[in-house]
Amino acid sequence: MAKKELEEVMAVMEEVVTDFAVPRNIKRSVEQAKNLVKKDGANEVEFTSAIYLLDESLNDINMPFHTRTELMAVISKLEKVKEELK
Repeated sequence: MAKKELEEVMAVMEEVVTDFAVPRNIKRSVEQAKNLVKKDGANEVEFTSAIYLLDESLNDINMPFHTRTELMAVISKLEKVKEELK
């Protein structure tokens, strides 16, 4: 179950990184978060760090509304996967 959700999360994060409407600083944060969770054996701390990076990006005033909604869904799924790791 967690693997499928993680694949969905990775796909959404990749869409955000390649979206021309998203500012570079937000893309950079999303890319860092993606790198934290994509490696095999990612642990709870790495998921928490990725969630924190994405949450910080949500406060950016230049964030497009559709991207904010997508990242909120990503954070929710990452939290669910993190809980399943416990």
